[in-house]
Amino acid sequence: MAELSVDVVAADRAVWSGTARSVTAPAHDGSLGILVGHTPLLALLGAGAVIIRPASGPELEISVTGGFLSVDSDQVTVVADEATLVTA
Repeated sequence: MAELSVDVVAADRAVWSGTARSVTAPAHDGSLGILVGHTPLLALLGAGAVIIRPASGPELEISVTGGFLSVDSDQVTVVADEATLVTA
């Protein structure tokens, strides 16, 4: 089964990296859902929660204050101004 490769980084550190089934993020103009095969995308993030559904294990929530998200060839990169792992 295909999976997303996900990296979440803040300005000063890596926050989370792994494979996932899906990612939901607070885009500047509304919620954004990413699944395997998503069209390439670059989006501004607003403040809110990035929800990651890992390939295995429980759902993760990462609080972000803004930044951007990119998607290309099932690689999702979140670069947040500030990021805090809420649930792991």
